[in-house]
Amino acid sequence: MTTVNAELFDRVAAVRRLLGMGVGPDDVYLALRGLPTMMVRLKAHEASALQVAGWLRSRPEVKRLLHPAFPECPGHDNWKRDFTGSSGLFSVVLHEKYTAESVDAMVDGLRWFKIGYSWAGPVSLALPYRRETLFNANGRDESGHLVRFNIGLEAPGDLIADLEAGLARLRTA
Repeated sequence: MTTVNAELFDRVAAVRRLLGMGVGPDDVYLALRGLPTMMVRLKAHEASALQVAGWLRSRPEVKRLLHPAFPECPGHDNWKRDFTGSSGLFSVVLHEKYTAESVDAMVDGLRWFKIGYSWAGPVSLALPYRRETLFNANGRDESGHLVRFNIGLEAPGDLIADLEAGLARLRTA
């Protein structure tokens, strides 16, 4: 951080310390290095996520798909109005007949998906949410188990095969 105003420097430094905001030069370099290929990567995320989400949408284990590019998703009309594409981030609600433990086992056994929060990274992620009750778009309770996905840059066919095996574990648990 550089400024000729000492008072401003002290104020900005204090806020930076308070918020934990500090970007190192290597992080800045990596961000700048990735900008030229960002559009290509985001298009790949979108295409793969649409393929995986479309497959999940047809599965009997899935009660509800939450992906803004699909018409049944709450907020689809706003997405359609305001956006020209989608990301690799979406969720599914699995039927309430499955236990939280079986959903955890399904996710734990996935080969291509890591467990964690993020989006737009190269690695696919899955994360079960431990909530017995979800809220739908109208604010009403909805039972089921939410699993959040971020689709990375792996081949969609590999991800689908992995999810198919995971759903088989879900049904047998």
